[in-house]
Amino acid sequence: MIGTEGFRRVMGHFATGVTVVTSRGADGVPLGLTVNAFTSVSLDPLLVLVCIHRGASGHDALLESGHFAVNVLRREQEDLALRFSATDASERFRDLPATDGPLGTPLIPGALAWLECRVREVFPGGDHSVILGEVVGCQAHPGEPLLFFKGRLMGLGG
Repeated sequence: MIGTEGFRRVMGHFATGVTVVTSRGADGVPLGLTVNAFTSVSLDPLLVLVCIHRGASGHDALLESGHFAVNVLRREQEDLALRFSATDASERFRDLPATDGPLGTPLIPGALAWLECRVREVFPGGDHSVILGEVVGCQAHPGEPLLFFKGRLMGLGG
């Protein structure tokens, strides 16, 4: 039988980009969390998906808001990846001059790229929600991506 730790170790051999998924709660307060389970799904219509642990801070508020942004972090933003994964949720946007996307979703300043999405469908996926989003705006900038590989954050050169 395959255990959780063995599964995590094997999956760690698949390098992924690092994103911060952001939204706003019903009270308008920005929320966000570090996510590496993100991928494109379709070009017609423009669809992406993110997988978010159902117990994560902001999970329910994100679904209730009906929209979210995926902020692809650049190599120099390792501190933000850690902040949005480990810091108290109420402190994650402290002193961060986020701007708003077309739907009013907070965007991480200096991100390598962002995609703002409307929640189109949500599927159960074990202890996660698989959230399908329709892209309504996106932008990319030059730079190097932040990667997650074997439990470490790194750039393309390792």
